Amino acid sequence: MKTILAERNDIAFLFKMVPLKNHPAAYEKSKAILCEKSLSLLEDAFEKKPLPKPTCETKAVDESMKLAEKLGLTSVPTSILPDGRIIRGYLTAKEFLQKIGP
Repeated sequence: MKTILAERNDIAFLFKMVPLKNHPAAYEKSKAILCEKSLSLLEDAFEKKPLPKPTCETKAVDESMKLAEKLGLTSVPTSILPDGRIIRGYLTAKEFLQKIGP
């Protein structure tokens, strides 16, 4: 993401935390990230570092999970582009930029 943002100033990312059910700790980690509104904690999660417990009560993770289910999204990451195209799964920055085009 950082590489993409460094190359293209016309791209923005909006994250919705959708923890997969086969990762039992992901739900609490998602809540912790949202409670702190912390990109740093998100990066720590990607690096498999331990995260603090959530410091708030939030329904945002549950709402995101319901939205993903409604849209039929079952993999993470999933990118939904403004034109409606859906990109499922991890891509390198180069691959992502090739898929979305100029």
